[in-house]
Amino acid sequence: MTDPLSHWRAHAEGAVLLDGFHALKHALRFGAEVPVAVTTDRRAALGLAEELAGDVRDTLDALLTEVSGPEYAALVPRPHPTGVAALAVRPSRAANLRALAGTPRTAPVVVLDNPRNLGNAGAVIRLAAGFGATGVVTTGTLDPWHPTVVRGGAGLHFATAVERLDLDELPAGPLFALDPEGEDIRGIRLPDDAVLAFGSERTGLSDRLRARADHLLRLPMRPQVSSYNLATSVAMTLYHWSATGGAPPA
Repeated sequence: MTDPLSHWRAHAEGAVLLDGFHALKHALRFGAEVPVAVTTDRRAALGLAEELAGDVRDTLDALLTEVSGPEYAALVPRPHPTGVAALAVRPSRAANLRALAGTPRTAPVVVLDNPRNLGNAGAVIRLAAGFGATGVVTTGTLDPWHPTVVRGGAGLHFATAVERLDLDELPAGPLFALDPEGEDIRGIRLPDDAVLAFGSERTGLSDRLRARADHLLRLPMRPQVSSYNLATSVAMTLYHWSATGGAPPA
């Protein structure tokens, strides 16, 4: 039998760390290639699958290898309470770019303009997957496939196209940028091919993106309140799209 630690290390370079049961569950549901998965308690992990994810229970049964607590802790930087971790093959950039560029689109693309917070980026990807968005694009230096982002996204990177692009590479479509000086979003119907852009948590939209925007929109907010959390802003905007005629998630 192959040593599970050696098997893990053989696949680690360039792989996506799936941190926890739910990340692994979602990745499998959306077609991720997972060459190795470990758990500190195989019986408990399969019990979770029977309770919460019967559709992938048999796959997990064949995939999971039990390791000791110290072995598990040596493989992951932040051990998850479920005691489950796996490595997945990252989707090819070419495939993601094709998905983002495909037309006609039936759901918007979300753009995070120079985001700073890894957890916020993960939460946005989870939201985008839930709403059936075509994809999430980040600009700037943040890696949207960083392990902390994948952890925040609960493995749902595999349910939508996630890539880092330059502003000049954004997908085609009318660009709606969220800005406090924009038009009230409640009076606008967002088309399915919209590109929805959100500024940095600290500095808002960059000048370059603002100059490219076809429309500036603002979210309703009580006076004297400074701003919404980034993920909250994305959730409100995607809900508005879905509630005003957007295509339902597949």
